[in-house]
Amino acid sequence: MIRVPRSTLALLSSAAMVAATAGAAVAAPSSPGHGHARARLAGSVPSWANAAHRQHATSGQAPVDFKLFLDWRNPAQAAQYALAASTGKAQFLTPAQFRARFAPTRSQLTAAEHWLRSQGFQVGFVPSNHKYVEARGTTAQAAHAFGTSFAQYDVQGKTLRSNTTPLSVPAGLHIEAVTGLDQSFALVQSDAAPPAGFRNAQPCSAYWGDKTVTSDPADPNTLPAGVTTLPSQPANYAPCGYSGDQLTGAYGMTGPIASGDDGTGVTVGVIDAFASPTAKADLIQYSHDVGLPAPHLTEYASPGTYKRPDNKKLSPSGWSGEEALDLEAVHTMAPGANIVYVGSPNNEQDMDAALNLIVNRKLADIVSNSYGFSGEAVPAGYRKPFNDIAQQAAAEGISLFFSSGDYGDETMGDSTAVSQPDWPAVSPYVTAVGGTSLGITSDKQRAFEFGWETGKQSLQSDGTWSAPTYQYGSGGGVSRVFAQPNYQAGIVPQEMATAQGDRSQPMRVVPDVSALGDPTTGMLVGQTQTFPANDPTCKEADHTCYDYYRIGGTSLASPLYAGMFALAVQAAGHDFGLANPALYATANATTTYDVPPAGDVLRTETDPQTDPTGAVRVDYKNGLDAAGGYSYTARLFDYDKPLQIHVQDGYDDVTGLGTPQGQPWIHALATYTE
Repeated sequence: MIRVPRSTLALLSSAAMVAATAGAAVAAPSSPGHGHARARLAGSVPSWANAAHRQHATSGQAPVDFKLFLDWRNPAQAAQYALAASTGKAQFLTPAQFRARFAPTRSQLTAAEHWLRSQGFQVGFVPSNHKYVEARGTTAQAAHAFGTSFAQYDVQGKTLRSNTTPLSVPAGLHIEAVTGLDQSFALVQSDAAPPAGFRNAQPCSAYWGDKTVTSDPADPNTLPAGVTTLPSQPANYAPCGYSGDQLTGAYGMTGPIASGDDGTGVTVGVIDAFASPTAKADLIQYSHDVGLPAPHLTEYASPGTYKRPDNKKLSPSGWSGEEALDLEAVHTMAPGANIVYVGSPNNEQDMDAALNLIVNRKLADIVSNSYGFSGEAVPAGYRKPFNDIAQQAAAEGISLFFSSGDYGDETMGDSTAVSQPDWPAVSPYVTAVGGTSLGITSDKQRAFEFGWETGKQSLQSDGTWSAPTYQYGSGGGVSRVFAQPNYQAGIVPQEMATAQGDRSQPMRVVPDVSALGDPTTGMLVGQTQTFPANDPTCKEADHTCYDYYRIGGTSLASPLYAGMFALAVQAAGHDFGLANPALYATANATTTYDVPPAGDVLRTETDPQTDPTGAVRVDYKNGLDAAGGYSYTARLFDYDKPLQIHVQDGYDDVTGLGTPQGQPWIHALATYTE
């Protein structure tokens, strides 16, 4: 589950988001101390780097690792080609063909490297598409080279470094952006699972309606020990976590997989930070336990990155659950597909380097990404290089899927916060995957599916539920940066694309599609975890044991959808590049489940056995067993009262077009032509 601090948004003004739309160099007067013509990099100061948050100047000896990004040759043509290839109007290119047409030239690269060395920087890795040059030095060297100064700022309780004025570089070097001089990437998080041991508490349901709070209180399977009654609404206990065959059944993928359309011949890439040492063994164990074929997994480490001394502060163990979730979700939905895992050495700027590795070497046909910034108001210097890499992916036939985020419109009900979608999910060159709450019947069919926006209630001492408050939910909203792409025109309602008149023209809206994301109705995932020495179940000498727990978030939705899309790629016999033109063109009532507003269903629902208002979740207070007692919460479905995004009929900004409908969805994509 993506966990990106909401408080970022309070620091980002609408004006800053609108202004920071360009990453290209803009000619500017020479900076003091530089005798040659300079070019200013527009949008190279993060909006949080302002006087209100400044603490003090940065030490000149502080180390900096950064990437100097070069622009594509003929960047407009590269963007046009990416879209043309994704709509069947141009042939997909090999990485070598793309580099020959659009990559920076050797002379452009050499000039950039020479300048970096002349400024005293140590030059590091350069990918074969010449997209960036890694460099290392001190803040004093960076201040001199880029005509700026550096200071420390208080951001979300973190102390982060930033340049105080826009960066400038010698004119004519074809530099489009520099990332890493400021520490915006420290705001990227994806911490899906506890690194320590965690177990689901009982009671929980094997399927929707399996166990209800109105069952006989004398039955120990329906109420925890010592509890004699709970409020009757919601009526159902949360699922223990859905198995793979329940998920393939609910989305209509069981039949296609059984007939051989299981992703064979397709490669799905997964990118996360770091690399869990048990990930491959965990995936093998999971596959064995649930009856899936042995996985075809290849693991890569992103090359050319420095050994960072601060990685211990970045909580790499917190990403191990994310990796287990991503790999098992992909393998569940595409058991015959090859999986490529690329682990970035940190959860900062090298995440984009990991994506560039996959794209530049064409290691995958589809890539699932479960990380992002809270909001889209990142410096423009971060957006342009990413979009360039995404354009290369589309031109080569690679489809990129990104989690849309886990905190709704990023306001959390705060009327002073800026409503916005998350980056990079809002990029028009990726497919943003939102989340749903999913009920699955005893015969593995969809009982209901709603937009994932959770209202949380706690059990009070008088035996009633507290008033509901918004907890988390599917990310979505209207961009202030990107205009509406052609594939959304005529499908996304005009009033939504203009934010009810708040935008002067239709803008990009996310998500594009959705799948299960709600942790209350999440997936059962297996992972090697560390348990206490006195744990009665885990007997290993090092206290690490493989165990299962329920998990969710749009970090689940993205790999589930990417796995299902692998079945469509196999059926089509070709790659898709940017998937959105095909997804939007083929969406209809037969192919795509239009997730309804929960109120439309609840008004006709009378059976408490299938009551979909929400679920009662029981948790161990210590995360492991009943020794520490229980906590009880009610999790309400489609609770969007404090948000500016809402589920509605047709396309909406919580679930997008909706979720796949099995074979009709696969067939429509496989036979899609512009």
